[in-house]
Amino acid sequence: MSESLTKEEFIERFVNRMVSRAGTTFDDGEPIEDYARQAAPSYFENEYQREDGPEECADSDMSYWGES
Repeated sequence: MSESLTKEEFIERFVNRMVSRAGTTFDDGEPIEDYARQAAPSYFENEYQREDGPEECADSDMSYWGES
C-alpha cells in the first residue's frame, strides 16, 4: 500500500468495507460495525497487515466467517 493512513482513517475504511459487504448485523443481531471497530486496530498495529490496506484486511477477516 503506497498511501499512509492514520489509525482513525484505517479503522473507518475497515468498518465501511465490512458493513458494505456484509450488512449491518450478524445473524444473531449483533452489529457488524461494533465487531469491525474492535477488530480493525489489531490489523493496524501489525505493520505487515497494515500495508495490505484496510479493505484487504477486512476481506481477509471476513473470509473466516464462512458461508451465511
